[in-house]
Amino acid sequence: MSMENRDGFIWLDGQWLPWRDAKVHVLTHTLHYGYGCFEGIRAYATPQGPAIFRLDAHLDRLLDSAHILAIDLPWERQALAEVCREAVGRNGLESAYIRPLIFLGPEKVGVDPAGAATHVMVAAWPWGAYLGGDALEKGIRVRVSSYARHHPNVQMCRAKAISTYSNSILAVREARRDGYDEALLLDTEGYVAEGSGENLFLVRDGELLEPETTSALDGITRRTVHTLAREAGLTVRAKRITRDEVYCADEVFLTGTAAEITPVVEVDRRSIGSGTPGPITRLIQARYFACVGGLDEAHRDWLTPV
Repeated sequence: MSMENRDGFIWLDGQWLPWRDAKVHVLTHTLHYGYGCFEGIRAYATPQGPAIFRLDAHLDRLLDSAHILAIDLPWERQALAEVCREAVGRNGLESAYIRPLIFLGPEKVGVDPAGAATHVMVAAWPWGAYLGGDALEKGIRVRVSSYARHHPNVQMCRAKAISTYSNSILAVREARRDGYDEALLLDTEGYVAEGSGENLFLVRDGELLEPETTSALDGITRRTVHTLAREAGLTVRAKRITRDEVYCADEVFLTGTAAEITPVVEVDRRSIGSGTPGPITRLIQARYFACVGGLDEAHRDWLTPV
């Protein structure tokens, strides 16, 4: 189903509009120059009803992204939190993907956005497994991209900026044209950065490793994995990782709000470990889904009821 042809409601600049009426002009500044930022947030069905996972952390990052890009927000944080909750409830969703978007309008055309008004949109819709129905269970195949992740002085990588994703699109299209499920990008010095829309972890000799890089997004699912791994008695360490270290890892998995905890079973036609999702990946995955599903009492504070 086309994203424009759905039933439901979208919040735009303070108004709840019928889904098909939420439109912008073709001369919208962000459409031409890619200047803006967004978040991806999930709500899950729980025994207590639908709940949004780590809403506060996502809104913190959204506001940080706007601040990094020097975009002034016309809405307070608490108002946006209420809108996210209402987007799930108003659309009658038990589980949902929530997309807040901050963009600049058609009041000004030209690279300098001065004079263009800031607009804010929030939509919510059902979205299943991001990398395919079998990805969470069977794992995925990944290709190291020919495209490098941004240098931090080219694109400020801690912002979840719209323009960053042109780089991701090039990488993932290349990977899928070659028969892979996802791309893995290296930084400008040749060390592992992240997936096209996910952070990366690898397991080696029982230790959990992640890239030490400034060119990757500070993922909220990534931070969640840090907590869950340490609670399971695992060591988590950041270091510069080369692609051959990924090839030789015992386990590899990707993390992200959309991708959740996705095992990687092959990179560049080389099997990872046994070629099936490993025990530590499965442990982290199980703990994660217990948390988002409201089954882990220790982290009930990560859930915001709708």
